[in-house]
Amino acid sequence: QVQLVESGGGLVQAGGSLRLSCAASGRTFMNYVMGWFRQAPGKEREFVAAISRSAISTYYADSVKGRFTISRDNAKNTLYLQMNSLKPEDTAVYYCAADRGSIPTMRSSQYDYWGQGTQVTVSS
Repeated sequence: QVQLVESGGGLVQAGGSLRLSCAASGRTFMNYVMGWFRQAPGKEREFVAAISRSAISTYYADSVKGRFTISRDNAKNTLYLQMNSLKPEDTAVYYCAADRGSIPTMRSSQYDYWGQGTQVTVSS
């Protein structure tokens, strides 16, 4: 089992940047595919980005491609999401998630563990 704690959210103006972090407990972080999801008020949770265990492969939703970068540091048991050129439509609660599978997926149902979320608000 792994416990996930997100941090780094906040209020930023459009065009600004934020970096989210997700700290994982345990010594098996490297065994999990990791992902970021977000949920805006009144909307369903949606995929943002995913990264393979070794960080060789990354995947992004079209809406964030070219603006967001997912990365991980397996030595520090930490997942990151660098968010640049933020837009008001990026406003949401952002969640990190861990998947025991071997292939990164956009499907939230495939992820086994979730953090509590961190709020990102982008003002226009």
